[in-house]
Amino acid sequence: MRAKLTYFITAAVLAVYFVLVGSRGVMLIQQGTLLTVSFGLAVLILPVIGVWFLWKNTQFVTRANRLAAELDAEGGLPVDDLARTASGRIDRDAADAAFERRRAETEDSPDDWRCWFRLAVAYHDARDTPRARKAMQRAIALHGGRTPAAAE
Repeated sequence: MRAKLTYFITAAVLAVYFVLVGSRGVMLIQQGTLLTVSFGLAVLILPVIGVWFLWKNTQFVTRANRLAAELDAEGGLPVDDLARTASGRIDRDAADAAFERRRAETEDSPDDWRCWFRLAVAYHDARDTPRARKAMQRAIALHGGRTPAAAE
């Protein structure tokens, strides 16, 4: 719940920022000189890219949460039983061992989105966020009936 709240607050702050930056871009364009119009157009590109990025991330999170809910209903969510350090972080050796099990499972069933979802969790636990995201994208693509190449 805390992560959702943080995400929505961050998204709201970004939306306000995009509106403020966009209004400055429009004000520059309204000045009408070649220089201010050029700067205004350049400034307007930033909110467009930001909105696109926020939209794509929101879609990703929504789809991943749907998969998690479906997997939870099936009783297939990975159990969080990994050893932790005194500070509460997942022990690296435990995460690596769990990752190896998930990798082998995924190699045995490369077309099963459930395996890819669990592999994404294992990557995340091993602190490899880029690969976790790629694995989750593959799980989303397989769940949606698309070929995995479409997700990359």
